[in-house]
Amino acid sequence: MGYFDNLFEDGFSDGLKEGKDYYMENGYRVLTEEHLTNRGYCCANGCRHCPYWPKAQKGNTNLRKK
Repeated sequence: MGYFDNLFEDGFSDGLKEGKDYYMENGYRVLTEEHLTNRGYCCANGCRHCPYWPKAQKGNTNLRKK
């Protein structure tokens, strides 16, 4: 079992709202850009909607320009 397999079952999702913080796609929870921006840093997991640039750099706080 991988590290991320039980995050949502183990309380990671407490307080998250479907449609605002994440949406479901093919059985997976996809975190939204809004949620990732509010978190304040990059987790380096290659999130689909990562608002940081460059992407996938742990701890990065530089938001990409739109």
